[in-house]
Amino acid sequence: MRISPSRLALATLLAAAVGGAHADFAIPGYELVLTNPVETALPNPDLRDPVAVWSELFDNARKEIVIGQFYAVVKPGSAFEKVFERLEAAGKRGVKIRFLMDKKGVNLSEAPTIERLKAIPNLELRILDYSQLTGNGIIHAKYLVVDKAVAFMGSQNFDWRAFAHIHETGLRISDDRVVKQIQAVFEQDWRAQVLQERGLNAPQVGTGAGGANYANYAQDAFLLSSPYAYNPPGVIDSERGLPAMLAEAQSEVRVQLLDYAPLSYGAKGARPYYAVVDNAVREAAQRGVKIKLMVSNWNTEMPALAYLKSLAMVPNVEIRIVTLPAASTGFIPFARVIHSKTMTVDGKLAWVGTSNWAGGYFDLSRNLEIVLRNEKMAQRLGALHEQLWSSQYAAPLDVNKNYPKPNKGKEE
Repeated sequence: MRISPSRLALATLLAAAVGGAHADFAIPGYELVLTNPVETALPNPDLRDPVAVWSELFDNARKEIVIGQFYAVVKPGSAFEKVFERLEAAGKRGVKIRFLMDKKGVNLSEAPTIERLKAIPNLELRILDYSQLTGNGIIHAKYLVVDKAVAFMGSQNFDWRAFAHIHETGLRISDDRVVKQIQAVFEQDWRAQVLQERGLNAPQVGTGAGGANYANYAQDAFLLSSPYAYNPPGVIDSERGLPAMLAEAQSEVRVQLLDYAPLSYGAKGARPYYAVVDNAVREAAQRGVKIKLMVSNWNTEMPALAYLKSLAMVPNVEIRIVTLPAASTGFIPFARVIHSKTMTVDGKLAWVGTSNWAGGYFDLSRNLEIVLRNEKMAQRLGALHEQLWSSQYAAPLDVNKNYPKPNKGKEE
């Protein structure tokens, strides 16, 4: 059997990682960061975890930390509590901390965590009702910026489970231009909260003269964000950017997500059809591009399952469902799942973001994505995808199977 060059390259990268390389995997300005769920056979010793990275970021903060998150949950005794203690220490030594959370996320948070946040010296916690801006969106982005010099963006929520029991992917970013753009996104939403508190609506800033015309997809590294109407000037629209990246594909696209559905989860009282992403995926497959889509077992509910089965019938599309084993300590609500949102295109382009691929994320909610035109990063991310794709936890989607309702508890 002939092994394709791209598959061989991925296998070589994965073998090198598992073989004991311990250098942090990075390219100039970007470090790939991974949460491997405990008690899973998915070794990646060359990738640091967010416990180490966030602790380092908080320890090195000198002036300011800004954090944008959907919700917050800290568990005493967990690895994430140690990270939280580093944030507390930063506040105690005089670092200014601004923490922005979504109003809907308050209900998902735990009261003791909120109280601990409020008790941190020099920390200001603000709650933004993002649904007032867009109709029914949320702050779904998960990011932080330290001293306007280094940032972290990824799928990790401010949740102890995201640091131990969920497959998560993120980036530590020191690319000055992109860090400044992430800071600008935070400032945009912080101002929106201040205006909202005064009974005013934030103006739409992404729909001015020129609009989407400034999108430069040829850059080596760039930030995308949603919703476009509330993007700071110069920040590219995710909803336009994702189809543009898929349109470039010539041979293979690998995608990992919590869930995928051409439905809008942000619509009130209904789930209208949202075809933007699904059309782009199907068009790529029709051109002969091989699509390898990997989603979590949380994605096997109706009606999303019906759309997955429909997509799986398209030539050149393979879909696998990933089911992670329960922890030995017993059932953990809202955990033991893959939550990464990543894509590689032709082994040359890497995409790491915070959006699931469905309506409500790219059009109504605050999300961030990073695109890197870098073969080294794309192939390392591709090897990460291949590791899970070929693991004992992944199985091809069976179009003839009725899947059991997943025991998850919530959907982030």
